[in-house]
Amino acid sequence: MAVILGTNAGFVTVAPVADPNGADGTCDNYSTAQKDTSPATALKITEVGWWCDAATEESNFEVGLYSHNAGSNKPATRLYVDDTNAKGTGTGWLRVTVDWTIDPDTIYWIAVQLDNTATASKINQEGAPSIQASVNSGDTALPVTWGAGSTQITYLKSIYALWDVGGEGILVPHYYQKLLAG
Repeated sequence: MAVILGTNAGFVTVAPVADPNGADGTCDNYSTAQKDTSPATALKITEVGWWCDAATEESNFEVGLYSHNAGSNKPATRLYVDDTNAKGTGTGWLRVTVDWTIDPDTIYWIAVQLDNTATASKINQEGAPSIQASVNSGDTALPVTWGAGSTQITYLKSIYALWDVGGEGILVPHYYQKLLAG
């Protein structure tokens, strides 16, 4: 498998379980944000996750969601954050349950920040010329406003947001969500 938008990166209808097997990019001591547009029926994010591809020391990680800065094509303001999550010492998908309201058909940046580890921690990524990610180095927390000096890269990162149609008391299984999304 590879890192694929809508499957194990960006907005997804089913949480990924397989190793994305992409190239490794260092992620400890960084904030990394992946750009994607929310589906036309999305109203809520219920989980955010990322693939840790190196067994390293225990550390804290954060997940967040940013608005889009159309002028710089970078994340703008942090909308949500969950700032206390144990990375563990193994590899695999690291997941955080959230309850974040979003607007449909809107550009967002799904973000992860990992505190420094003695051994370099890795995240899977794929070169993708039309995909944008943004990286801040030296961050010890997801910033309230994304760094103007951040680096734009053409990589698809293994960072995802599991979305739901939300609604008042209406539960729609994920396999129906995929049909609704077209």
